[in-house]
Amino acid sequence: MLSVRLASDLQRDSIVDGPGLRMVLWTQGCPHHCPNCHNPQTHDPNGGVSVDVTRIIEEMKQIRLQSGLTLSGGEPFDQSAALIPIAVFAKEEMKLNVWAYSGYTFEELLCDKEKKALLEHIDVLVDGRFIEAQKDYRLRFKGSKNQRIIDVQQSLAKQQVILSAYDEVNQHLDE
Repeated sequence: MLSVRLASDLQRDSIVDGPGLRMVLWTQGCPHHCPNCHNPQTHDPNGGVSVDVTRIIEEMKQIRLQSGLTLSGGEPFDQSAALIPIAVFAKEEMKLNVWAYSGYTFEELLCDKEKKALLEHIDVLVDGRFIEAQKDYRLRFKGSKNQRIIDVQQSLAKQQVILSAYDEVNQHLDE
């Protein structure tokens, strides 16, 4: 039985964790411990609850209006093996776009075989640790200016980071 450790149950309706109405999986456990993290309750890898992957997929089948799935946390890439079937189901069976938030950079994820395997099923990645000194409430879909909103599939194909159009909006805030 494959399971994932979550901070809470599947959130069915979010409008702030990516574009449109989204489901969010809040994974439990994070090695980054960014000062003033938005979700410090997700840091403890022994916290939260263990949930069977098939149960999450069954719950996902019940949604109707959502356009995407967001993997957040905690650090979702530290549970890559359990999240891959969820991301695959979301993309292939439900035709949802899949976003992920990670304290790891895109480059760091590429260096780890298991993490890269999950990355291959992600459409958009918000990468990098949260840095309090670079926090800006005007930023869309990210917490600090150092973070990037990456078009993962284009980046993998071109073997270089390609920013998503969602990050282009953030680039012009100080003009």
